[in-house]
Amino acid sequence: MCSLFGLNFGVAVLMAGLLAPSTSRCEPLSPEEIYAQVLPSIVTLKVENSRGERFTGSGFLAVAQDVAVTAWHVVYDAVRVTATFADGEEWEVVGLVDKDEEHDLALIKLKGKKRPLVKIGTEKPRIGSRAYVIGAPRGFGFSIVDGLLSQIQDVDGFPQYQVSCPFSTGNSGSPVVNDRGEVIGVASWSKLRAQNLNFAVPATLITRLNPQRPLVRWEQKHHLEPDSMLFMSNKSDSKASADTLWDSQPDLTGLRAFLKASAGQRIEVTVRRENNEERSFSFVVPE
Repeated sequence: MCSLFGLNFGVAVLMAGLLAPSTSRCEPLSPEEIYAQVLPSIVTLKVENSRGERFTGSGFLAVAQDVAVTAWHVVYDAVRVTATFADGEEWEVVGLVDKDEEHDLALIKLKGKKRPLVKIGTEKPRIGSRAYVIGAPRGFGFSIVDGLLSQIQDVDGFPQYQVSCPFSTGNSGSPVVNDRGEVIGVASWSKLRAQNLNFAVPATLITRLNPQRPLVRWEQKHHLEPDSMLFMSNKSDSKASADTLWDSQPDLTGLRAFLKASAGQRIEVTVRRENNEERSFSFVVPE
């Protein structure tokens, strides 16, 4: 009886352990905990381009203590960039380290002391899981919003994360964070005339960039094509379509780039005036 009781008791203990609620480090963090954990690594980017225009973007430290990740379209035509942290510390951004135009990613070099890095999530996020974005929408720095990972969509030939977190101009380059405080994506573009239909590039693609590449200072960057990335897509049948333009570059450079890349394709262009009057035009772009 004693041995039988001991066997049953051991099985009961094992089953209790299997059925007990998990208390591991994988437990979700509260929004307050996520914000406190990630905030020291977030930067608001003030960018001036070659035409003297100024605008705001976002970035974060993840691969090195003096290298920030951001969206390529934020800095593609930059001549001067500064990075500000939430504690008010301001660093000069001296140039470009590496870029991935196809996936709208860039590494930029910061001039300053050591800061903490965020962790990049390596697991594929689950559809329906909670997501958070910390950035500078419309210049309002270090703002956190939440939403869901709505779907993983194939856009322009690679998977992108569709999230319901609100994006605004200034969020480009912001980290999209899971409920463990890990970066799962980089805010890239939004579908206009839609409700919270926003897309992020998977953060795992950051690992393809090399933070050890020689620095290209902004004044040396003339060989980079200024029209190389304002639109995430130049395909007329893409889900991104022509309404992926961020208004952080308020001139015709992006439109010219889009038309050049769409030669021979039929596209539709909608023009909206300040009085909200709209007109649509459909035509084949001359080759």
